[in-house]
Amino acid sequence: MVSYRACQSLEQLDLLLMQEVRTRKVRRDGIHFQGLRYLSLTLAAYVGEDVTIRFDPRDMGEVRVFYRDRFLCPAVSAELAGETIPLRDIIRVRNQRRRELSSVLKDRQKVVDALLELKRGTALQEIHANAAVLPASGFRIKRYRNGLTGQ
Repeated sequence: MVSYRACQSLEQLDLLLMQEVRTRKVRRDGIHFQGLRYLSLTLAAYVGEDVTIRFDPRDMGEVRVFYRDRFLCPAVSAELAGETIPLRDIIRVRNQRRRELSSVLKDRQKVVDALLELKRGTALQEIHANAAVLPASGFRIKRYRNGLTGQ
């Protein structure tokens, strides 16, 4: 049987091992961190307040919430409940997705640029075609004499 004192020291040891610390604002729908939402019923009373979260980067399923340097509650991510997903895996997958989207955007930009060049080329051909219709002598500016100056 584990005594209360042992549980308390295990809890303190657990907190010491959670080296990552961040400050977050409590929203109505929980605490947002790394694209995840962490929930706890206790957080409802702290909406709008700044809190400190501590977490183990090897397990992003739960964070510990502190308010004014005192432990408030654990908050759990519903998306990761029951799973142990390290922070580095979340960052790796997010960066991979970012690279994929960047590649798609670059491909689409190339298509748009090609279409614009095609459109410009067509416009230039129209200008050259219209220029061929104009007289080869060029344009002369017609001058008008001002009738007010007296002739």
